[in-house]
Amino acid sequence: MLGTFAIGMSEYVVIGLLSQIAGDMKVSISTAGLLVSVYALSVAFIGPVMRILTLRYRARVLLPIFVGIFIASNMLGMLAPNFYVLLLSRLLSAAMHAPFFGVSMSVATNIVHPSKRTQAIALVQTGLTIAIMIGVPFGAFLGDLANWRVVFGIMVLVAIATLIGIIKCTPDVEMSAEPNLKKELKAFKQPQIIITIAMIVFGFSGVFTSYTFVEPMLKEISPFGTLGITICLFSFGLGGVIGNVVSGNVTEEKLTIGLFISFLLLFLTIILLVYALPIGALALIIVFLFGFGTFGTTPLLNSKIIFGASDAPLLASTMVGSIFNLANFIGAMIGSGLLGMGLPYAQITLISGSIILIGIVLNIGNYFYESRYQIYK
Repeated sequence: MLGTFAIGMSEYVVIGLLSQIAGDMKVSISTAGLLVSVYALSVAFIGPVMRILTLRYRARVLLPIFVGIFIASNMLGMLAPNFYVLLLSRLLSAAMHAPFFGVSMSVATNIVHPSKRTQAIALVQTGLTIAIMIGVPFGAFLGDLANWRVVFGIMVLVAIATLIGIIKCTPDVEMSAEPNLKKELKAFKQPQIIITIAMIVFGFSGVFTSYTFVEPMLKEISPFGTLGITICLFSFGLGGVIGNVVSGNVTEEKLTIGLFISFLLLFLTIILLVYALPIGALALIIVFLFGFGTFGTTPLLNSKIIFGASDAPLLASTMVGSIFNLANFIGAMIGSGLLGMGLPYAQITLISGSIILIGIVLNIGNYFYESRYQIYK
C-alpha cells in the first residue's frame, strides 16, 4: 500500500501541478498535459514488456528493483532543467508502474483465502486512492506555496521508505509453478476478457478526458482560491478511497452489476461537473462523487480481468494496469486536443460523458454474454 501510494502520487500529482509546471517550464497547459499522457503511454506499452522479461524472477527480487527505478527517475524529474528532461523522467518512472502493481496484486491474492481476493486487490489499490485523497491535493497546495520540485522530492522520500519496507516485509511466495508466456497470453483471447478490456479503454478514456484538466478547470470555473481547490482535490480523493473500499466488498458474481452502477454514476457526474463547479457546496459534492465513481470502478474492472484470466496468474494483474493507462493516455490526448482546439470545458465534459456511455453499453453486452454462458452459475 505504501508503494502504490508513492506510485499513485507520482502518476496523479502532476494533474494538481499542471498550472505551476506550465508556468515554470514556459509551456501551455495543453502541452503540460503530455506529462500525464506520456506517463500513461509508458505504463501501457513498456510495462508489459518489462513484466514479460521478468516473469521468472520472484517478487522479493523484483519489487526492490522496481522501486529503485522509481527513486532514480523521480530524482531526475526533481532536478529537470527543462520540460523535455521532465518528460523523460515521467517515461522512466512509468516503466515500473504496471509491473509493480502487477507483482503486488499477485502477492496479495496468493496470501489470502480465495473468498478475500477482491478485498486483497482493493487493499493494494487503497494506496493509490489515498494518494489521490492526500498526495494530489497536498502536492497542489505545496506547489502553490513553494515549488513543484519540492513535491517530487517528497515522493522520493516516500519511495525510500517503501524500499526499506519491501526489503524487510515482502513474503517469499511462489507466484506460479512455471512461467508459460504462450499460455498466459492465450488467456486474453477469451471473449469476456476482450469485452472487459474494451470497457476499460472506453470507460476510463472518458474519465481522463476530463480528469486530466480538473485542476485548471477548478481554477477557471470554481469560486475557490488555493485552499478551496486543495479541499476539492481532497474531496475527490476521499470519494475515491470510499469508492474503492465499497467496491472491495462486491462479490465476484456481482461485479458486472456493480460496474453498471459505477459507470452510470461516472456518466452523470461528468455531465453535471461544469454546471456544479461554480457553486461552492455543489462543487465539493460533485468532485466527491467523481472520485467515488472513478475509483469505485477500478477494483471491479481489475477483478474482472484477474479472475477471468486465471490462466495468466503472472501477467493478468500487470496487463490490467497497462490497459488502464492506455485508456488514461487516450483520454489525456483527447482532452489535450480538445483544449488545444479552444473548446470550452462544458463541451469537453460532454464528449467525456459520451465516451463513458460506450463503456456502459459494453458492460450491458457483457452481462448478457455472462448470462447466456452461465459464467457465474
